[in-house]
Amino acid sequence: MSRRWIQNPNRCADEYLDGIQDFIEFACSHNPGATRIRCPCRRCNNTLWETIENVGFHLVRNGMIETYSIWKLHGEQLDHASSSNATRVANVETIVDPNDEVMDIIQDAFPFASTNINQEGEDDVPTPIDSAEFEQYEKLLKNANQELYPGCESFSVLTAIVELMHGKIKYRMSNLCFDYFLGVFKRMLPMDNCLSKDHKHAQKVLNGLGLGYEKIHACKNNCMLFYKEHETLDKCPICNESRFKTTSHNRTTKIPQKLMRYLPLKPRLQ
Repeated sequence: MSRRWIQNPNRCADEYLDGIQDFIEFACSHNPGATRIRCPCRRCNNTLWETIENVGFHLVRNGMIETYSIWKLHGEQLDHASSSNATRVANVETIVDPNDEVMDIIQDAFPFASTNINQEGEDDVPTPIDSAEFEQYEKLLKNANQELYPGCESFSVLTAIVELMHGKIKYRMSNLCFDYFLGVFKRMLPMDNCLSKDHKHAQKVLNGLGLGYEKIHACKNNCMLFYKEHETLDKCPICNESRFKTTSHNRTTKIPQKLMRYLPLKPRLQ
């Protein structure tokens, strides 16, 4: 079975998609009844177990480990002729540099950064860049290039925060728990480290990637959202309930009675 599709940079090509299907069928045939298998995408690196459906999705989104041409972790048996080659593959196979992955995320979030750099002789008109958006891009690029602490080559400030926030979401860690461990990690690192001190500051760093959320005030009785044409209202026009909380002295505060957190879809699709 040819494995040349693994090297294909076009993950939407028929050859690549057919190769993913062949891999999944191979893994299922060698692991009958299994609902989860090791995911060989470049992010999971055969260390995480995912559902069959998620493995297919990961391989399209992240690509397969380019050196994983012998599927030994998914049931492929090695003969004597290929055992020496398998040993070389095992020695060469490495985890994808997380700093490179973060740079890929930045390029996805800010495509103008690459489209505006035209090759010599091209007549393309540069894409207009919003000044606020470009400022966000510069901040992210600075954090992506800044060492977590002097002499650290494995993690930049942005890479460390992305990795930690990924673990927080994956294992459903509360903000309070995350703040505690972030404080512990910060004390473990050298004194001049640049790790964020809590979840709030870490979230601010990631906001430029479009992974933040919008806060929208809502009616206490779920009648409506104080949004767009209703954004300036202080009372719900349906139930007449106050938008804001009141104190024991019947003074209105600026704290909403109910809040909805909206996750923009477009940045997450990117």
